[in-house]
Amino acid sequence: MTDKAGSEPGVQVEETRRGGFTSRRVFILAAIGSAVGLGNIWRFPYVAYENGGGAFILPYLVALLTAGIPFLLLDYGLGHRFRGSAPLSFARARKRSEALGWWQVLICFFIAVYYAAVLAWAVRYTFFSVNKAWGDDPETFFFEDFLHAGDPGVAMEFTPGVLVPLLVVWGALIVIMALGVQRGIGAVAMVFIPILVIAFLALVVQALLLPGAGGGLNALFTPDWAALLEPGVWAAAFGQIFFSLSIGFGIMITYASYVKRKTDMTGSAMVVGFSNSGFELLAGIGVFAALGFMAQASGVAVGEVASDGIGLAFVAFPAIISEAPAGAVLGVLFFGSLVIAGLTSLISVIEVVISGVRDKFELSRITATLAVAIPTALISLVLFATTSGLYVLDIVDHFINRFGILAVAVVSMLVLAWGVRLLPELARHLNHHGSITLGRAWRVLVGVVAPLALLYVLIRQLVTDISAPYEDYPAWMLATFGWGVVVGVVVLAALASLAPWKSRTKMELTEEEVR
Repeated sequence: MTDKAGSEPGVQVEETRRGGFTSRRVFILAAIGSAVGLGNIWRFPYVAYENGGGAFILPYLVALLTAGIPFLLLDYGLGHRFRGSAPLSFARARKRSEALGWWQVLICFFIAVYYAAVLAWAVRYTFFSVNKAWGDDPETFFFEDFLHAGDPGVAMEFTPGVLVPLLVVWGALIVIMALGVQRGIGAVAMVFIPILVIAFLALVVQALLLPGAGGGLNALFTPDWAALLEPGVWAAAFGQIFFSLSIGFGIMITYASYVKRKTDMTGSAMVVGFSNSGFELLAGIGVFAALGFMAQASGVAVGEVASDGIGLAFVAFPAIISEAPAGAVLGVLFFGSLVIAGLTSLISVIEVVISGVRDKFELSRITATLAVAIPTALISLVLFATTSGLYVLDIVDHFINRFGILAVAVVSMLVLAWGVRLLPELARHLNHHGSITLGRAWRVLVGVVAPLALLYVLIRQLVTDISAPYEDYPAWMLATFGWGVVVGVVVLAALASLAPWKSRTKMELTEEEVR
């Protein structure tokens, strides 16, 4: 017996308990918010510059179409078809694959622990931009005056400049997550994603008006066609697409499980994929226009001031802000954009953990939020509000991204494609209401092309890190916070999968329940 909407009453109860997005638009904005993060702003421009400039757009688009969007559709299909968190979706697909979901949950746990610290830095630097508190030497200010970073090691001396904003970040995050999928996650996406786009457009316009901006754009977009013959350039393109789309570690599985059944998921994937890439291109224009100004002001080549990651955001950009006309406005726009992009991404990361714990132990939304967020916040504060935080963050970020996310992505694709042979079923499900039909080509891309490409990226990185210690950090730190975290995540995931599900959790869904 069905209700007036044509859904079984039991299904409505389940959806009410878990929560969900009220519309496709809210889901798309939330998915874009997850995909558009710090890496879009501080990683893509430099990766493109280092790998052929304008010529890099070709392998980048190839990677987007042959690996990025196909893998995004795989995540959407799994979450939307099986209506659960990453562990529950994998368990409903095939019970023996549940550990893959916990592998993704634990990766998100470690990312949340350190990602919140970077967000706290950006919050503080937004205010620093008003009076350019870093003075004449942004590098010394960041490493010594702000972070109090000494030699690599572990020290439990708290830095008040990080501790206070980090507490604020976790307090705000707990409130947002406790409000639920629509009132928390969806509402933040609806408000902040339009603000992010407007703020970043304003930033780009201001950067383009700076003297020397054209030189920066020439440096970024002048094509080096010979670079297309180098395998490393193609590896960089696949790696960038993979990391920037928030695929492969449970986020899009979780978000897709909150979407109404009769939703066009294939069309949504295209919107999210190209929106993310469009923002990356916009970030490249804004960042290199500003770097062109800095190069001209310093009398050096753009390559000498170009950098990525933390160095770009917290050293190079403050130097640009100090010299630029209306630098305070530029600074507030830049660091404000980092805060918004980082917040929406952090929300999606911690939601993977909350959703997994909530499904496994049948907890209420608020109970699950507190059970996950409070311990995570305490670990984050202990590790990253101290003088050793920068080095621990750098190591954990490098290893969990390169050998955690990449590894679980390759394994999950191969398991779903060849172990449990789920791709035809997922394609049929996505095609049921999709505006774009998935056929044999999608199955080949997900089952062969994408895993081979990512496996090549993984092996290249593995060879690099084995041949030389990452950033010459002490061996014990790399073993503990690097390789130790990567191996520990796999072991803990296997153990988590052994815990029994609550008897009320249904492992089998009827055809009516997934349509």
